[in-house]
Amino acid sequence: MSSKVLVFDFGASSARAMLVSYENSKFKLTEVHRFENIPIHKDSGIYWDIDYLFSEVKSSLSIAAFMGGFDAVSIDTWGVDFGLINTDGTLIENPHHYRDERTFGIPEKLKKHINDYELFVKTGVQPMRINTIYQLLSLKYNDINDLFKAERILLMPDLFAYMLTGEIRSEYTMASTTQLIDPNMHDWNYDFIEQLELPSRLFPKMIFPGEKYGTVKQELVSELNIPQVPVIAVAGHDTASAVVSVPCEYNDFLFISCGTWTLFGTEISKPILTRKAYLSGFTNEGGINKTTTFLKNIMGLWLIQESRRYYALNNKKYSYSELESFASKCDSFKCFINPNDDLFSTPDDMPLKIQQYCKDTNQFIPKTIGEIMRCIYDSLSMEFLRSYENISEITGKNYRFIHMIGGGTKDALLCQSTANALGIPVFAGPTEATAIGNAICSLISLGEMKDITDARKSLEQSDMIKKYVPQNTEIWALKYNDYLEVNGF
Repeated sequence: MSSKVLVFDFGASSARAMLVSYENSKFKLTEVHRFENIPIHKDSGIYWDIDYLFSEVKSSLSIAAFMGGFDAVSIDTWGVDFGLINTDGTLIENPHHYRDERTFGIPEKLKKHINDYELFVKTGVQPMRINTIYQLLSLKYNDINDLFKAERILLMPDLFAYMLTGEIRSEYTMASTTQLIDPNMHDWNYDFIEQLELPSRLFPKMIFPGEKYGTVKQELVSELNIPQVPVIAVAGHDTASAVVSVPCEYNDFLFISCGTWTLFGTEISKPILTRKAYLSGFTNEGGINKTTTFLKNIMGLWLIQESRRYYALNNKKYSYSELESFASKCDSFKCFINPNDDLFSTPDDMPLKIQQYCKDTNQFIPKTIGEIMRCIYDSLSMEFLRSYENISEITGKNYRFIHMIGGGTKDALLCQSTANALGIPVFAGPTEATAIGNAICSLISLGEMKDITDARKSLEQSDMIKKYVPQNTEIWALKYNDYLEVNGF
């Protein structure tokens, strides 16, 4: 009988627990429980609702045990966020959410001591206001008591693992998002941490995907009537887990991981720290087996999600497939936005922001829902093309096709537009990339799979993948110049 892994995947608005097994050369996924992951808004900031979330984790454990049990537990979340553990082992406060405003102005303070390019070379990571380094510095500047009375910092997968096992470790792929590790040494950059005057004791010993934090605490085993199984460190950063599931058995692949954030990149053996990589917006994050995930963050499906949310608030409730349909019925290339413009980074009236951007850049102003959606689709696809050109130049490699993974692969218009823009085939799937990648790390650790090459080969040969062939590439190439000119690239 094959092993089952209970996977926890914490997304932007919801989290889910899934049982994943590998049977007859196929992955079997069963959703156990889905629950909201809505941040708490207070006058003092935006926070993870950690008590509620852990209660739902416990419910998921009980439900999964009732459904037949599991052999391991593994956890992934988005990067950068963390909790601070006191000397008595308790949380000082709920972890802050990366959209919290406490880091406003902090990058500018750090620039007085180290410029952004030097920071990139030292850490491999693009400076972004949300990064852990700025969150910690905001505590140093504004809440120094909380920072210096803390004993440990635990990034979110490590925090949940601690709550399950009592063991304190720091998973490598998550740590790589902090902008506080040495990307060549795969460990904390303690010299830099001391230079920043942050307490070095905060940073726990590193743990790597496939290693075990420990086993579920006896008190939880008794309370929930669950098996005392290992909690396995996987690629805890959700992007790193998604990349594990890229369905190929060859090197030098390209991927687009489509979610709230869209990540465009490749997997390489060593970080790329050149000025061209920095100026093009690429970052180096930790991957499976100490590889580097070289990628660019693009605003992604956030633009569609926020537009949909705004319409719903105004009694216009549409499914994602309806929004896709509206867009497909409108003419292409009437207007473009820069998906990564700061104007679009915060939740608000996204359709109005798109109209304002088009007005400010002297373009056609989209009026209908379909026109606004089409603008998003066209702009994202053109930004993928720009990223494709950049990464090809930086790596010196010729990529003949690209893999799209994650929830965005449900969107046929986005997949086809991407193929059209890049002029190369798109292989879309798996949709449940993060959950599958998460589980692969645990299944390898449990001996159910040989290695990541074996896992990727199985996915490549599965029925989860759909191919999109480029069409009308000449007009896309022509209109790409308009996209570059409008956005000042």
